[in-house]
Amino acid sequence: MTSTPDMFASNSDSRHVVVVGGGPAGLAAAVAASKQGARVTLVEASDELGGQFWRHLPEERAGAKEAKLHHNWDTYVQLRDSVLNDDTCEVLLEAQVWAIETENAKSVLNVVVGNVDDGDRTPVRLYPDALVLATGAHDRTLPFPGWDLPGVFTAGAAQAFAKSERIAVGERVVVAGAGPFLLPVMSSLAAANAKVVGVFEANGIGNLRNWLLNAPWKLAGAAHKGGELVEYLATGIRHRIPYHLGTGVIAAHGKDRVEEVTVAKLGSNWEPIPGTEKRYKADAVCVSHGFTPRLELAIAVGCEILPTKFVKVNKDQETSVPNVFAAGEITSIGGCDAALAEGEIAGHRAAGSKRDSPQLRKAVRMQAVFNHFAGRLEAAHGIRKGWTKWLEQDTLLCRCEETKYGSFCDTISKTESSGLRSAKLTTRAGLGICQGRICGRNVEAILTQLTGDSAGDGARTDRRPIVSPVRLGDIANFGNKQPASFTSIESEK
Repeated sequence: MTSTPDMFASNSDSRHVVVVGGGPAGLAAAVAASKQGARVTLVEASDELGGQFWRHLPEERAGAKEAKLHHNWDTYVQLRDSVLNDDTCEVLLEAQVWAIETENAKSVLNVVVGNVDDGDRTPVRLYPDALVLATGAHDRTLPFPGWDLPGVFTAGAAQAFAKSERIAVGERVVVAGAGPFLLPVMSSLAAANAKVVGVFEANGIGNLRNWLLNAPWKLAGAAHKGGELVEYLATGIRHRIPYHLGTGVIAAHGKDRVEEVTVAKLGSNWEPIPGTEKRYKADAVCVSHGFTPRLELAIAVGCEILPTKFVKVNKDQETSVPNVFAAGEITSIGGCDAALAEGEIAGHRAAGSKRDSPQLRKAVRMQAVFNHFAGRLEAAHGIRKGWTKWLEQDTLLCRCEETKYGSFCDTISKTESSGLRSAKLTTRAGLGICQGRICGRNVEAILTQLTGDSAGDGARTDRRPIVSPVRLGDIANFGNKQPASFTSIESEK
């Protein structure tokens, strides 16, 4: 909905909750907070709500079978319509939070609204009473020889093309990496008429067998996930897509783009087993080895980050910073159901309501079930240390700065430094235009392997004071113009 700066002036006494992220967790939080009487501002960087999970065709050309292409589609429609039709909820689309400041012990969000290619976006400054961060995660892709060739995509990017435009990234596509996310990517590609050559899961049966064997009754609350698995397996059978356990893409080959990939069997620690290599012809390879949570805003506001690289929250989804809540995949990778439950609890509590409310009983129950589910996912599909064995000396580690694996290792050896800051300055890894979003976690992992020091200098690649790329002119507008927001007007009263 479109708002005017004084839209909520008549209701200025109610609690103002800002939700960042319009995926399952963010939508659930916004609806829950609004139902508890809060004024809500939902900030979403895309031009559509739904996040990656509910990425879809634009409304003006939506497909007739859209509901069949997404799980929980009815839930999305209900949440979307709730926030768009609620007069107490302001939705800002194409809105980027580029920095968070602290004034009088409260968070202040600096936002630019408008098409990213426009030269004059609208500056907005938000002053929430409570903040819910639901910024999600993006693919983590491990490097391999040839991963910089055109035709190598993250699995998330391939799915985005297939979901939002019905475009397949290639005619013969290999899907590889680790985790159940590979299956919906396979399904989306098949629906876009790509020939999926195979799905290659890095973890073998030895890593996966405890998924069901260890106290299977604890998964009873997530039983519907079994139905989703059957659906994906049926898609694989229908399209004759082979699924390989304990295998991974260890190289991509081609002159100007991907033409072939080399796949090898992997040991339990993901080290390639010599003599098992096999080549497949393909013009695209989609890779995902899990997810990296988007922590920039959480770090900027001062939230405690766990050693597992997720935001630390309590049972109310509140972070270490008072009145700052987190939900969804920045707290753990548990899927849509976990995000919905966490978002509902976070929004409810951010609005000032109690956890023991009867309205939260189902969400609290689902929170417990899917926190357990997320732990099992990581135990079964988490990255193993042996992946560095498939790297070659000239494999690019940082694609932006063209830092090679061999030169990185050599520099760390010569400098004898375990600090991330030093490593970045001496090797340039992580200093490119993506600011370490692609290579950062890999740089940290390799540095730890080389030095044996996991603490280093305490630096982390997720700390980015300028959260997202923004034009200097947009930043200047915060000084040249009065930021447009009902909250900034109220703050001056």
